[in-house]
Amino acid sequence: MALLSFLSSKEERLLVEAIQKAEGQTSGEIRVHIEPGTPDADPFQRALEIFARLEMHKTKQRNGVLFYIATDTHKFAIVADSGINRVAPENFWEEIKHTMRTHFKQHQYLKGLEEGITQTGEYLKKYFPSSGYDTNELDDSISTSS
Repeated sequence: MALLSFLSSKEERLLVEAIQKAEGQTSGEIRVHIEPGTPDADPFQRALEIFARLEMHKTKQRNGVLFYIATDTHKFAIVADSGINRVAPENFWEEIKHTMRTHFKQHQYLKGLEEGITQTGEYLKKYFPSSGYDTNELDDSISTSS
């Protein structure tokens, strides 16, 4: 799927920069996956499948986060690995989704994703701070499927 139908090339670069900035202060890893989606698919279940396919569970501290976007069905989900979920406050992901949803309703997709990623990065920094020697365990590029 061409991202141009959802994000321009410039917006895609800005989104990757937001991921890199968020990851710069944490050992956590953040990915974004964008696809059309299917009407009957549960976005959270699909996000779990993508999380596994991208091998996001293989981070050293189990601290990967996937932002899943289904463009045609206007649905999204956030999946975090077990290391994060052990320390995440109960409504943390719902608060981030609320922030993102507010922007998405105004067709501000980049802004919604950037804010969700920034909030996630701030949270990860608190529980999974960068040691200064962290390696980028997962690709920062936006993944897609059709």
